[in-house]
Amino acid sequence: MPTHFEQELDHLKQRLLTMASHAETSVTNAMRSLMERNDELARQVKVDDSILDRFEIEIDELAVNLLAKAPLATDLRLITVAMKISHDLERVGDEATTISRRVLELNLEPQLKPYIDLPHMADLGLGMLREALDTFVRRDTVRARAIIPRDKEVDGLNKQLHRELAGFMVERPSTITRSLNLMVISKSLERVADHATNIAEEVVFLYEGTDIRHSGQNQPVAPA
Repeated sequence: MPTHFEQELDHLKQRLLTMASHAETSVTNAMRSLMERNDELARQVKVDDSILDRFEIEIDELAVNLLAKAPLATDLRLITVAMKISHDLERVGDEATTISRRVLELNLEPQLKPYIDLPHMADLGLGMLREALDTFVRRDTVRARAIIPRDKEVDGLNKQLHRELAGFMVERPSTITRSLNLMVISKSLERVADHATNIAEEVVFLYEGTDIRHSGQNQPVAPA
């Protein structure tokens, strides 16, 4: 039968996964508001950001309470990683809010261009985020390491779109405001992928005890 401490630890993990679901929904809805030119949905994303803020506070409080109970080293890693992941998820929510703000501005003018790259970036970033959380649940560091190089594809799409929009601004000054708003949305999606990468790195640290940030050790390795 699980101890009270183990039950509290499981509760922490469940709250973290619930928070992750909310963060993913926020980005999805922000992108829907862009594609559908839906001001009401964009405003709702901004309102819902407070939910993720409250989740982060709750998870921090749960974690601090658990830390006070002198956990084992493995439990200590889990608790500290949970706090870091919740911070990344809160920042994902912030990026969704940024996107929704820009959508409200974009919707005041005609659509500048077909939205192809942006939804593709969102799909890639959210796919990385979902998979990173799945590796957390399944203790799968091989898959976690494999997520990290995928961030380069999102970075490349962001740079490509920025170049295209910069060309629009030079050739047609009337597009400057819309181009800048689209650049900000693109950057926010690139940051969502960055946060997914952070979570994947934390999963490796949690289950292998190895800090691979900035180390170049993010390639998949065969399980022992």
